[in-house]
Amino acid sequence: MRWFSPRAFRVWQRNRDVFLALSRSEVPGILVEPLLVLFAMGIGLGDYVGLIDGQDYIEFIAPGVIAGYGMFSAVFECTFGSFVRLDYQKTYDAILTTPLSMEDVVVGEILWGATRALITTAAVLFIAAIFGLIHSYMALLTLPVGFLAGLMFASIALSFTAIAPAISSFTYFFTLFITPMFYFSGVFFPPDSFPESIQRLSWIAPLTPVTEVTRSLVQGKLEASILWSLLLIVAITAVFFYLSLVLMRRRLLK
Repeated sequence: MRWFSPRAFRVWQRNRDVFLALSRSEVPGILVEPLLVLFAMGIGLGDYVGLIDGQDYIEFIAPGVIAGYGMFSAVFECTFGSFVRLDYQKTYDAILTTPLSMEDVVVGEILWGATRALITTAAVLFIAAIFGLIHSYMALLTLPVGFLAGLMFASIALSFTAIAPAISSFTYFFTLFITPMFYFSGVFFPPDSFPESIQRLSWIAPLTPVTEVTRSLVQGKLEASILWSLLLIVAITAVFFYLSLVLMRRRLLK
């Protein structure tokens, strides 16, 4: 396996141009669903939950929704989007006729997945700020955290895409991994409110450290524990980044 080159940026640029060309259909989805979830859960369920850590329930879940939908953006882009480019449109085959390497293609895809996560993180953060749910300028630091988390989730998603035999296989990926992680990673309830067995699963889920860091920044609390969360995110990213390079190379060579 070769290492990637700066030409990977051209793959990112290609995906960006497609996104901009389709922005009228892409942008509403980025804004509407997080807004609906935030207020349906925050206001509807919030009437029954009450305060959590001295906060209104909607204020508690806002950072989790920011983190969770950043994850969804990166994962959707590097599963369904990447599979279509790989298997249906044969975009990767066309790119590989140029001086770009397989590794450049993979890294460009991951960078674009992370960019989609950043765009969504910024959009949901903006929505939360408009409705008065953000009370610290430290919340702006969720943007680089969102990009870092995007690298992690894009790498995980692309690793699965590399071994997926058909596009329908992503149903299992989302049903068994992504959706449960969204509900059990501290987005809607504190992890320590779950039974001990669920807590153990919660703390090994990649979204949990992202939620913890995002919540601390939105609340303006810099605690030592977020350093461990950041280190965990970096470690998971490194493992799956390398794994995605290896697995996608094998897939493309076929």
